[in-house]
Amino acid sequence: MKTLKRKDYEAALEPLQLELVAMERWLQANGKRLVVVVEGRDTAGKGGTIDAIRMHMNPRSCRVAALQKPNEREQTQWYFQRYVPWLPAAGETVLFDRSWYNRAGVERVMGFATPAQVKQFLVQAPIFEKQLVDDGILLFKYWLCCDQVEQEQRFAEREADPLKRWKLSPIDIAARAHYADYTKAREDMLRATHTEHAPWTLVDFNDQRRGRLTLIRDLLSRIPDTHVPEKKFTFPKLKGKPKQERYGVLQPIAPFET
Repeated sequence: MKTLKRKDYEAALEPLQLELVAMERWLQANGKRLVVVVEGRDTAGKGGTIDAIRMHMNPRSCRVAALQKPNEREQTQWYFQRYVPWLPAAGETVLFDRSWYNRAGVERVMGFATPAQVKQFLVQAPIFEKQLVDDGILLFKYWLCCDQVEQEQRFAEREADPLKRWKLSPIDIAARAHYADYTKAREDMLRATHTEHAPWTLVDFNDQRRGRLTLIRDLLSRIPDTHVPEKKFTFPKLKGKPKQERYGVLQPIAPFET
């Protein structure tokens, strides 16, 4: 399958984003809570996918959870505790750019969690997620699939592009030697946490643009197709002439010129 061209991608993305905005209206009108877990290997395309989803959604009701590594206090908490405050309230969407599944992936492979901790997580995660679903949260979990050849090309692109270099970390570099270990960790994770109440959906992200469209289309297909009319606003005519902004005594800066 050919790589999707940018113009074709953008043409296909726009109507999906309109549906995402309509989905947001439905969530708010019905007080529903939505959690989308986006997981995958380094460079798989998690951040770009989340940006595409939230681009035109209200940032007051659509939030991204991308947690830093746990601090000293958080390391002593119940593992799921630091994720609970990020869960949505009525009418909200939370997109997890990585999630509690760090324990089954990077923490396991890079030795940040003990085998006993990983084993306990794989037992507790389905229970935790069932509690979320039973409480009415709409929970969808996506794994972004990326082959090693493609991953290596993306690493090289990040190293060469100063605007993307911030995405690289020492952990990313070290993880390159553990592709097979991550595969084993992923298979164990899927086997333990792919449940009827919170199944995993695997999406081919070797072509990131096509992958984003596939994921968004699937997400929208899981939301009830209930139309909520968009609010219409009537703007009354201004009284008098339009006013100009005053700078007062402050010194304005010169406008940008090309």
